[in-house]
Amino acid sequence: MSGFHGSILPATKREKMASRAVQLSFVVALGGLWYFATNHWGVNPLLLPKPQLVFVELADILRSGEFWPDLVLTLSELGAAFAISLSLGLIIGFLVSLSPALVKVFEPLIAAVYAVPIILFLPLYVLFFGLGAPSKIALGATISFFPIVLNTIAGFISVEKVYVTAARSMGASPTMLVRYVLVPGAFPVILTGLRMGFTVALFSIIGSETIASLAGLGHRIVHLAEAMEMARMFAYIVFVIGIAATLNQLVSWLEKKGTSWR
Repeated sequence: MSGFHGSILPATKREKMASRAVQLSFVVALGGLWYFATNHWGVNPLLLPKPQLVFVELADILRSGEFWPDLVLTLSELGAAFAISLSLGLIIGFLVSLSPALVKVFEPLIAAVYAVPIILFLPLYVLFFGLGAPSKIALGATISFFPIVLNTIAGFISVEKVYVTAARSMGASPTMLVRYVLVPGAFPVILTGLRMGFTVALFSIIGSETIASLAGLGHRIVHLAEAMEMARMFAYIVFVIGIAATLNQLVSWLEKKGTSWR
């Protein structure tokens, strides 16, 4: 048995290192294409500025700290939107999962609405909530609600019925049934929904800021584009990508920790 584990673990580690190497190679190749396109292949700098100029601007942005107001606003909108979608998604998903009839009615309905690109309704959100943060929070909460509620429903209905029956036969109360059987059984699927909801909330908020807003990282990018400050605009795009990647890694790490906790 020890030999079996000894052969599996290094292979898993090698696979992880190989995947990281492929990801790094992709980033390096993309950076190389960017460099040659702008320095040797005559790409218009108004369309794609030179990477060295972009990173000079990025260093200036980080050094000056001018990004803080926009970053705080965007993350505040994200936090509020995700808190709303998290609360509603978990509660509604759990209530729907209690009845097979409700699952048959509402799960396909929610999935059908989720297939609609809700970002198209941004003008209505702006009309009702204005150009400020409330419209971004409402849109982000709406979009992130669907993966959370769908995965919550899927998680609870996927719990093995034999465990539920066994718990009831041993005298478990409804509260104990939820705490010790349903929630642990549904937890991995729910966590996946939370990660998906968080990601789409982040992208929808930044995307909506680029379309109609008064502040935020997305608004900053559009403002720089209108001023034709392309190198600084791309620097902010790189900055936003870095923030999004960092948050995604953090959420993925929390998902793994939550799964191992179960």
